[in-house]
Amino acid sequence: MPVVGNETKIISLQVGRPAPVMHGSKQVETAIFKRVSTEKHWLGVDGLEGDGQADTVHHGGPDKAVCAYFEARYPYWKEWLGRDVENGSFGENFTLSGWTEEDLCIGDIVQNGQITLQVSQPRVPCFKLGIRNEEPRIVAESQQTGYTGFYFRVLQEGEVQAGDRLALVERHPAGISIAEANRIMHVDKNDRAGIEALLAVGELAAAWRDTLEARLERLTGGGKLGSNG
Repeated sequence: MPVVGNETKIISLQVGRPAPVMHGSKQVETAIFKRVSTEKHWLGVDGLEGDGQADTVHHGGPDKAVCAYFEARYPYWKEWLGRDVENGSFGENFTLSGWTEEDLCIGDIVQNGQITLQVSQPRVPCFKLGIRNEEPRIVAESQQTGYTGFYFRVLQEGEVQAGDRLALVERHPAGISIAEANRIMHVDKNDRAGIEALLAVGELAAAWRDTLEARLERLTGGGKLGSNG
């Protein structure tokens, strides 16, 4: 694969197991409170050694093996929340330097000496992000801004640790950025052409494909989408 010459650094690596937390008057299980690790971790097709998910329906699995977030977005959240925000506050495994959602596309491939990863989908924030940051409005704000982060699938397993660099080695020919995918999913939900273009990317994660195919069916059937469509 030709080297594109664009690199990022894993400035922080986080892992965590599910644990109970309070959500209002109820107790829920979540692994969003991850700890920083400086150790080497084996990264397999289902994720990092030492990491886990409480909700295995909506999190984890081959399409969501690694959750990544961008260091460049944290100044925004620091201002929006009015307080310091540490790496890992989005429950991400990798906090990445330099890049943002505009710089990576669905299907892009990155690698270091051992591992090879592919961008599979943007991250879809859920209510647990609000628990983690003690602010439920952050879920909607991240969707509307597009500052969601994203997921990698693992094409080649290997060891990884904080400080490793990842190089973009293959840009997907469709060139649909994470930011553009977020726009189609969360903002311009009736953009039929955008939905069709995104669905044409074979590397798009199955969960996103199912959601967008159902939305496209409603659009082509002449129905109106609700706020959750």
